Amino acid sequence: MNKIWPSGLPEPSVRTVADMENVFAVRPSNQNPETPLYYMYRDLYKTHGDHTWLERHHLRYDITRIPAGVINGEYTKTKGHYHPKNPAGISYPEVYEVLSGYAYYLLQKADRTDVIVVPAHAGDVVLIPSGYGHVTINPGREELVMANLVSTDFSSEYGEINEMHGAAYYYMKKGGWVPNPNYGEPIPIHTLLPSPIPELGLVAGRSLYEMVGTSDTLDVMNHPEKYQDAVSRFCAEKIGL
Repeated sequence: MNKIWPSGLPEPSVRTVADMENVFAVRPSNQNPETPLYYMYRDLYKTHGDHTWLERHHLRYDITRIPAGVINGEYTKTKGHYHPKNPAGISYPEVYEVLSGYAYYLLQKADRTDVIVVPAHAGDVVLIPSGYGHVTINPGREELVMANLVSTDFSSEYGEINEMHGAAYYYMKKGGWVPNPNYGEPIPIHTLLPSPIPELGLVAGRSLYEMVGTSDTLDVMNHPEKYQDAVSRFCAEKIGL
């Protein structure tokens, strides 16, 4: 982690087996409920000036670590959540960067008409568009470390994911993508490869943190209604899984 955040990370918030037991395909019964599953380091910055800029723009930079593992046949993952709508009536987006490891970002439309899987390697940047909930899965053999930039003007909504016992699909060691039966008829699932979105400042070779303090394009995090054309073109690239 020193290579990723040389100054050292603060104490993380931790998601344990007990926190996650309701969202796995099979409820964990043979694991210590206090076993950590992933670690969240929130509200990070490298300089006082960066902190001031982030606060002024109502943004937060976080890092999450998801160790490799399998729980009752299912790969480790985040709990998953949706974002509420902003004052313009469009839900807040979010953007992720894989710092090390490999990730599957599972995006599901709030109206349950679409599910997208975005496979991402180190250096890839992934937009979570308005209108989609999301879960991050570590399907690899090494720890997944990722960063995100998100608005500070809302709190994530976990209720529906909890009620449905997870996202619309589980990713299993045997069987791959398995539909969550609580959603009824399986929702169509597609894949979408990470791709640049120059209008939003998301371009190859540019890390998320490089945008802190320099980029007005992060305005999309609080005002996505201004950038719907760019986001729509991004989502149109999905293909059948």
